[in-house]
Amino acid sequence: MAVDGTWNISMNTPMGTREAKLNLVATGGALSGEFSGAQGTAPVDGTIEGNNVAWKATVNGPMGQMELAFSGAVDGDKVSGNVAFGAFGSGTFTGAKE
Repeated sequence: MAVDGTWNISMNTPMGTREAKLNLVATGGALSGEFSGAQGTAPVDGTIEGNNVAWKATVNGPMGQMELAFSGAVDGDKVSGNVAFGAFGSGTFTGAKE
């Protein structure tokens, strides 16, 4: 699938821009993989329907664990959408396939 592979993600957070790497594998309508950023690496659990994708990853932060919830759309080698940072608000993200 077009979503399978490694993505370089840029998140616009309430604390500024944060970069991360995302490895995704689609199996039917399910997404799995790994999210890696400054706070470490976490497994990904999500869904895909057509070009629409959604996934979650729980990362360790300075104030404990935080669930990142992404929703967006894949357009060729690009992905973009919204991300919720648990109790810390939300922002947008963009990504490009390696």
